[in-house]
Amino acid sequence: MTELQKDESEFQKPKPSTHPKAGLILTFAIVLALLGLLAWGLKKAQAGPVEKGMAPGFTITGYDGKTITLSELRGKVVIINFWASWCPPCREEAAYLEQTWRKYDGKGVIFIGVDWVDTEKEALAYIKEFDITYINGPDIGTRIAQAYNIKGVPETFFVAKNGELRGVHIGPLKSPQLDDKIEELLSEQYP
Repeated sequence: MTELQKDESEFQKPKPSTHPKAGLILTFAIVLALLGLLAWGLKKAQAGPVEKGMAPGFTITGYDGKTITLSELRGKVVIINFWASWCPPCREEAAYLEQTWRKYDGKGVIFIGVDWVDTEKEALAYIKEFDITYINGPDIGTRIAQAYNIKGVPETFFVAKNGELRGVHIGPLKSPQLDDKIEELLSEQYP
């Protein structure tokens, strides 16, 4: 084989990529994107419940068939309580919540019970046991709990007349905690 033939055969062979680092750069970019996504997920998971800003909107259908939409309650103080029938601390506060609801019923205060990760049969038994009369409904797909970033039950969120959150209480409420918070929110000017 002559020198010219060797040179021609070299031209016919596929040449290695002129960008040998392209694969490495692409792999590095994918790893960085995955790490960023993981960091975002961890930050969201570690964040506590939503406490400030406008209360995340939702519509809930109660076990009694009535539907309530948070945004339609402007001008009223709203107490949102996440609970479950299997939760011992929820049982501790159930009578106090109902007693406080009856005290403020018709006075510009609305209570909404959000039943979290529960069965309808057990939830209805709980509602009957504690003679709960304010609206309570299931959190279908845990959408409401996710919007409020709850970490467990019970958790109670306080919504001012203008729709803004005014804090959260984690754990069972005891007298006079709820009364004090409601009085504070009722005293706020609206609009």
